[in-house]
Amino acid sequence: MTEWADHALVLRIGHFRESDLWLKMLCRKHGLLTLFAFGGSRSRRRFCGCLDVLNSLHCRVKTSGRGSFLNLEEAVLLCGPQSLRRNWQRMGLAANCLRFVEALGVNDEGADEAFLLVEDLRKTLEEADNIPSLLPLFFRLRFAGVLGFAPDLGRCGTCGASITGPAQFVVDEAQLRCPSCRAAAGPARYGVELGAGGLDLLRHVQQEFPSGWHAEDLPAADRRSCAKVIDGFVQYHLGLAWEGGYFRHV
Repeated sequence: MTEWADHALVLRIGHFRESDLWLKMLCRKHGLLTLFAFGGSRSRRRFCGCLDVLNSLHCRVKTSGRGSFLNLEEAVLLCGPQSLRRNWQRMGLAANCLRFVEALGVNDEGADEAFLLVEDLRKTLEEADNIPSLLPLFFRLRFAGVLGFAPDLGRCGTCGASITGPAQFVVDEAQLRCPSCRAAAGPARYGVELGAGGLDLLRHVQQEFPSGWHAEDLPAADRRSCAKVIDGFVQYHLGLAWEGGYFRHV
């Protein structure tokens, strides 16, 4: 049997049989995993009542005898949300982001930064007085970047020129077009016009964790453009769409 220890965030919990639990956990070294906690809903000694969504744990994990599943042997609470659990609106935002993590998956290569990003998200939702209205979409863009799926929002994808002002984002190509290349190429089938403010905001989101994102709202037109860019990118290139409280593959 293989045994290891890691820090992990609880993303989701489910019951099977009377006292056993399964958990979706984002581990800092091992990525997104499903673990089984036998007796997890009863054992206070092994789990100390710490198995709850968004809790950060130190875990001891053992592979089953046949290697078919991972068994959570023991867990110790490191930290967890307090007031956040009483704020159903922010818990809804958290759930949206956690479902995206589950849908996209995390391997061991991107595990460390993904873990830190989700932990910062939890802290922000717990402590921030104000949060961006587009936070779930911002999280999708930032998390995709952690896993290596970040579109280049600094240069024209056609000529390579640096872009500082307004530009067009071509969704199916996942790249920007400067005004000159846009004029030469003609209308784009899936093009979104981005003003300088919206483009700067998307770059900012790509570079910062949630606690550093600006909470001030842009003009409505810029917000709609940013939302279209992120939603289009996620659907077209990651194959995921948020519908009815879940991400489905499209």
